[in-house]
Amino acid sequence: MDPSTSDAQALYRVMVRIRAFENAAEAASQGGVSAYGQQAAGAAKVRGPLHLSTGQEAVPAGVCAHLRASDYLTSTHRGHGHTLAKGADLARMMCELFGKATGFNGGKGGSMHIADFSVGMLGANGVVAAGLPIAVGAAHAQKLLGKGDDITACFFGDGAINRGPFLEALNWAQVYELPVLFVCEDNRWSATTASGPMTAGDGASVRAESLGIAATQVDGNDVFAVHETAARLVSEVRAGGGPRLLHALTYRVKGHVSVDLAAYRDPAELAVALETDPIARARGHLLSAGIAAATLDAIENAARDEVDTALAVADAAPWPDPGAAFTDVQTTGAGQWH
Repeated sequence: MDPSTSDAQALYRVMVRIRAFENAAEAASQGGVSAYGQQAAGAAKVRGPLHLSTGQEAVPAGVCAHLRASDYLTSTHRGHGHTLAKGADLARMMCELFGKATGFNGGKGGSMHIADFSVGMLGANGVVAAGLPIAVGAAHAQKLLGKGDDITACFFGDGAINRGPFLEALNWAQVYELPVLFVCEDNRWSATTASGPMTAGDGASVRAESLGIAATQVDGNDVFAVHETAARLVSEVRAGGGPRLLHALTYRVKGHVSVDLAAYRDPAELAVALETDPIARARGHLLSAGIAAATLDAIENAARDEVDTALAVADAAPWPDPGAAFTDVQTTGAGQWH
């Protein structure tokens, strides 16, 4: 079942905002890290590794459309799209990437550690699979505190299912019947290695089902399919049905980080993947449904304008005060900082 016209346009708006943000962040990061044969340059606005979610926009858009501000969300090192789809302010996120004081984390978190508790976004995470036990802890807290039918959504990649926290988190969630929706963004690549040859069995869905967790596989490049499937799973979790897993099959269009040209990948594979680009597919669907091309163009232009404004805001924003380096740091007493 397709969403209403207004909902369909809203999904499209979320996807093109994510794409516009990622494109701008990618450009601002060139020369920002010494890696993959490239040297860092002083002109880069975004420093350090930048992991893009270009091509995966349908998954956060389709899932987060069913989440409330009071629901929690945990993300991965590739978390810009999740953060935006959850409702976080785009300009403040750009400030965070630029390392500015007005960013979500005062410029300390950067791309891989964005968090915005005001919209329930508990944080992106640079450690593969680390968001899984955090999500389960958050969901357990929701249950213990009687947070109504609030849930936690947990995004992770296909590489995470080969790490211990995946099994531990799913086991704990199932044993205690926790209100958590696990979302595997299966983009086929784990850093610079294809996931398939190093993953035994049939992947995330089957592993979840072996623990008694109902799992559903979906075309992660079809935002309307993701939206429909996520609606059912979120409803089941809210109703007290325990954890569920959504296995979204998508593709990582870019390299592992923004300066990675992904020379290890067969160009023919990328060419095939680009034929199922989620934004192009959604646009075609909307056009066939009678939405005017001018309407969709306006949505895309608005997203680019918003990102351009965010770039200007981030560029003009102040740097953190040097004294901020001594805040948000754990002390065990007697002036011993750790």
